[in-house]
Amino acid sequence: MSIQRIEPGARMSQAVVHGDTVYLAGQVAEGATVVEQSRAALQRVDELLAGVGSDKSKLLSVTIYLADIATFADMNSVWDAWVDGANPPARATVEAKLATPDYFVEFAVTAAI
Repeated sequence: MSIQRIEPGARMSQAVVHGDTVYLAGQVAEGATVVEQSRAALQRVDELLAGVGSDKSKLLSVTIYLADIATFADMNSVWDAWVDGANPPARATVEAKLATPDYFVEFAVTAAI
């Protein structure tokens, strides 16, 4: 099976397709709040999935990293409006120190194509 790398860089690719599965790099975004960052990062997830012929109805698993677990409800307010309720993925949410203090949330996604 071939491997297709989407937007490859020196350290990572934004997405990697292998067979009928796409693996996205952790998606982060700028914004003043976890709500703003969640909206922008999930929009980027939509764009990357669309670019390989997939969409959020085909999510397999998502790991969500929060810089502060106290923002769980705020992030979920965005997630609940975004996720395909008929096809929810397996999901884990953890508190973690992110790459910079400017990031409040990161989404790591695996989806079918």
